Amino acid sequence: MKDMSKNILIINDMPGYSKVAMAAMLPILSHMGHSVYNLPTALVSNTLDYGKFALLDTTDYMTQVIGVWRELGFQFDCITTGFLAGARQVDIIRDFIESQKKEDLLVMTDPIMGDDGKLYNGVTQETVDNMRRLIGVADVIVPNLTEAQFLTGLYEGQQTLTTVQARQVVDALRAFGPRSVIVTSGQDEATGSHTVWGYDHTTEEYFSIPYHLVKVHFPGTGDMFSAVLVGGLLQGNPLQAAVKRAMDVLEKLVFLEKDELDKNKGIRIEKFLDVLND
Repeated sequence: MKDMSKNILIINDMPGYSKVAMAAMLPILSHMGHSVYNLPTALVSNTLDYGKFALLDTTDYMTQVIGVWRELGFQFDCITTGFLAGARQVDIIRDFIESQKKEDLLVMTDPIMGDDGKLYNGVTQETVDNMRRLIGVADVIVPNLTEAQFLTGLYEGQQTLTTVQARQVVDALRAFGPRSVIVTSGQDEATGSHTVWGYDHTTEEYFSIPYHLVKVHFPGTGDMFSAVLVGGLLQGNPLQAAVKRAMDVLEKLVFLEKDELDKNKGIRIEKFLDVLND
């Protein structure tokens, strides 16, 4: 039987407490049968949702690690990026992706910067500018609507978009260089449906997929969505099918965990990995 497992590098922050970022993605991709490696952009004590946190910027460590990896000749089939702690990290990651380039390398970027119409604490206009440079080297990007609006400067603060407006946002994101675009956490103005909008470069098709919103907030759901999506793409699934699968899995996870009292620590993903087997 052909081995379908891939070498995946997650470039994201590593939380000490909370199932977000790397701590959310590693169990999912490992459960899907892949070899998962990591390069932390920061060590964070816990999710920002708690109101207090400690953060260690690991930029210098990243530079040292990549230097060693290059000497050792390590290669990856997929590189996925999330939270960045500073502008220097954009250049470090872009250079590393370029050094890893091969025909079937999959690069996915989740430009983690904000949600609910505003940027996260500590995220500046410089962060937005730098993220525009990073998404340009990605095969697939997965901003939420807030991040898409700040990246493009279009319809900032609007919670709903028309089909025409959504396509304008997607096209503006494509202009930065990514091949396929997925915009999550949107709402269709005409139908009121919560919607994921996107563009698939392999079929040259725009798409929109409605979903049922479970009205509970957990940090880290975007990271879990990205992990399931990447896993699906590496299995050879078409983009739209992989997006729909990730949406369905996240809906189930949120529903299963909705009665947990401390939602700030995120979904306890290890407890529910069987959802990925459905």
